[in-house]
Amino acid sequence: MEKDSVRQRVRQLREKIDEHNYQYHVLDQPLISDAEFDADLRELVEIEQQFPDLISPDSPTQRVGGQPQSGFAQVTHRLPMLSLENALNIGDLRNFVSRAKKLVPAAELEFVVELKVDGLAVSLQYEAGLFVRGATRGDGEVGEDITHNLRTVKSIPLRLRKPLTLEVRGEVYLPRASFLTLNEERRLHNLPLFANPRNAAAGSLRQLDPQVAASRNLEVVIYGLGYAPELQPHSHYAALNSLKDLGLSINDQIVVLRELADVVSYCESWRDKRAALPYEIDGLVIKINDLSLQQRLGNTAKSPRWAIAYKFPAEQAETKVLGITVQVGRTGTLTPIAELEPVLLAGTVVKRASLHNEDILREKDVRSGDYVLVRKAGEIIPEVVTVVKAKRTGAEEPFIMPELCPACGEQVRRLPGESAMRCFNFYCPAQEVERIIHFASRGAMDIDGMGPALAEQLLAAGLITDIADLYSLTGKKAELLALERKAAKSVENLLSAIEKSKEQPLWRLLYGLGIRFVGERTARELSAHFGSLDQLISASPAELEAVEEVGPKISASISEFFALDSSKELVARLRSAGLKMTETKEDGAEKLLAGKNFVLTGTLPTYSREEAAALIEAAGGRVSSSVSKNTDYLVAGEKPGSKLEKAEKLQIIILDEQALQALLAKGK
Repeated sequence: MEKDSVRQRVRQLREKIDEHNYQYHVLDQPLISDAEFDADLRELVEIEQQFPDLISPDSPTQRVGGQPQSGFAQVTHRLPMLSLENALNIGDLRNFVSRAKKLVPAAELEFVVELKVDGLAVSLQYEAGLFVRGATRGDGEVGEDITHNLRTVKSIPLRLRKPLTLEVRGEVYLPRASFLTLNEERRLHNLPLFANPRNAAAGSLRQLDPQVAASRNLEVVIYGLGYAPELQPHSHYAALNSLKDLGLSINDQIVVLRELADVVSYCESWRDKRAALPYEIDGLVIKINDLSLQQRLGNTAKSPRWAIAYKFPAEQAETKVLGITVQVGRTGTLTPIAELEPVLLAGTVVKRASLHNEDILREKDVRSGDYVLVRKAGEIIPEVVTVVKAKRTGAEEPFIMPELCPACGEQVRRLPGESAMRCFNFYCPAQEVERIIHFASRGAMDIDGMGPALAEQLLAAGLITDIADLYSLTGKKAELLALERKAAKSVENLLSAIEKSKEQPLWRLLYGLGIRFVGERTARELSAHFGSLDQLISASPAELEAVEEVGPKISASISEFFALDSSKELVARLRSAGLKMTETKEDGAEKLLAGKNFVLTGTLPTYSREEAAALIEAAGGRVSSSVSKNTDYLVAGEKPGSKLEKAEKLQIIILDEQALQALLAKGK
């Protein structure tokens, strides 16, 4: 295929994909099947892999990419992102309208009422139609640059439908279904659960690795203009529709009303209906529609006088504690669970609520037989608010955390400074199931098909007792086929995935071992620093703590793990199975800027901060947000601010963009 025809095909595919993204995310009117969309995207990926010079920043294939970030640069908003004053009742709404009428007595007020989606406020900047930067609200004046994560949100167009320069404000959120799936995955991996979708969205956007954000199915709703000199709408409602025409996603539940009574009625109507929405809302936002009136009304120091948020009261329900049970997690943590008489709360039936740990259980004094008030934290996670002590009869039974593990019968204990009781039996069956699930998870050894149900099946059938036994399943094909719902093809796929996992790099194995406090990032750092599992195992606490991300707590956990005879035996069996115990040159090649710390400040001539940071990190360097004595280089552009002064005082090497390019070129 000639280059011109390839270029034309790339252009056709991008236009088609962008159009169908607009139809799906903005208009909610998909015109093609997911399979057809995926086929077009796959074809574009293949062409760009063959002709990398045709890749552009706004290509649909570039939503996830680049190196994980080392920190977040600061972004100054062109216009402040103010917070809204809250109306907690109808009287507050009346006061809001009265104040506005006093300030603009001759005006006829018209109101736009929108659902208040519960997520994280962001600003999105477009230049000549291209998405160039995105930031959190921060303190309203300055936010954090999270462009690398926002590019992964499929409902944020990388190119507008017109080449305009503007800044818009919106809310990134996690749909209910995605939130429940995410928390279930975290529960299976013995990770802390997110309290609500808002926390999950915020946590996703503040990840340094964009792959994490990309995996979480985030969405965005745009609710207003920031800086937009090329748009001249007369009203807020017209502005939102202009943004929709540009390809930006706005909420589909927006009304324009004239009477306060209608505003109140509309707000109240959502109190019960909100449970049916596919996303969380915590109220509605009322804005004066006329933009010239908004300008005349102005702002206070913290909030606009032309908008207010009507907040719903938290929903609670009373129910009875039928009993208190204990769950055992992957690392042996014992969690008390209140088993409840089923109660309808925020649209779902609640039967269980976590009591978190022994301290919280005692503080709330929850007993079997108690009547309690339950709410959903963020309207998702059930939690016991308080005990209704007035209803106690004296028959209620206090709960005492067990001295023996309910899964294996071994002694449990609570370490100094910790709030949780733990079982330290490495062979505890409850822990083993969770360990196998974690070891096979996507972030660790990525054994496709090895989910919770199969792990329990294999353990129950006696085909495995621990993670090392997974690699003996090759010789047990007949036994696997005898398992319920296991066809020949699924068994072949499982064995193939297990064999393929032997090629995973050392850091994935290290993470997959499930050492307490050792997450993916720490596993990467340890693997790169020591180069082999043997070197890591023999490292002293001081040598471990010399690694970035490792402090005394993590160091002690690593030493404890590898000191166990069971761990030594496990490592020996994994070694015999053929797993990688050393970091290969390809996995951890020495890079030009390895060990060098950079700080970026000011506006660079051609690179965005995200692009400059990605180049530095690709060469092995680290990018931090603040200047310190550990900083090796400050990369300074226009208007560098106080970071430049501090760097000069500390005699840190200062580079402009050209000098940075020269430094990077040495490694080519």
